[in-house]
Amino acid sequence: MNLFEHIGRFFLMLKSVFARPEKGKVFRKMFFFEVDAIVISSIPLVAFLSVFMGGVISLQTAANMGSPLLPEYTIGYITRSSTILEFSPTIISLIIAGKVGSNIASEIGTMRVTEQIDALEIMGVNSIGYLMLPKILATTFFFPFVVIISMVLCLVGGWVAGVQSGLYSTHTYMVGIRAFWHTDAWYVYYALVKTVVFGFLITSIACYFGYYTRGGSLEVGKSSTRAVVAASVAILLANYILTQLILV
Repeated sequence: MNLFEHIGRFFLMLKSVFARPEKGKVFRKMFFFEVDAIVISSIPLVAFLSVFMGGVISLQTAANMGSPLLPEYTIGYITRSSTILEFSPTIISLIIAGKVGSNIASEIGTMRVTEQIDALEIMGVNSIGYLMLPKILATTFFFPFVVIISMVLCLVGGWVAGVQSGLYSTHTYMVGIRAFWHTDAWYVYYALVKTVVFGFLITSIACYFGYYTRGGSLEVGKSSTRAVVAASVAILLANYILTQLILV
């Protein structure tokens, strides 16, 4: 299949996802299960990466502050801006695409090749909505909270790295964090809008490649790889488009 055929089948799949949802009790159970399996389980990895990512940003900024015309609080300001605008929403989304996307594609792909999805269809269940809707909504609605945690931990990591290395004081860093906040606060909303879109893309693309897997276990692995690559490319394209529409 070429690219346009994949895109067309993807949107037809999305139509089926929202066409006939399951009963409320079944959906709620599946929804909160997916919140725990996809979102909550990703928090330790996100926290670990965010702390070190914030430390690296602040140290690299401090190392390149050679001009005496730049005030010291610029380190905190650049760390905050870089974290909110790009690193937490985009880099974390790319990492989550590798973790969550491959897991979802493998899970649904295995169900396809072992004919579990066929069994759901025989029982009259909308297999697309049953398997995909809880995953898509769980990631879309709750992934922004994970990114907020990432933002906070990035700033904490920057503070710890700089203070422990003696490059700047806590007061200087906090002044930079608060600098120009009255004009830059809307960056958080921009980042959260991106995160909602990224979360939707990660899960829906992974579901698509998993659901249309054909063959055996080898094809499941290939579908998982394709899902991660396609989700990463979609995130970067969406990031460019949303930046043009919202930020520029």
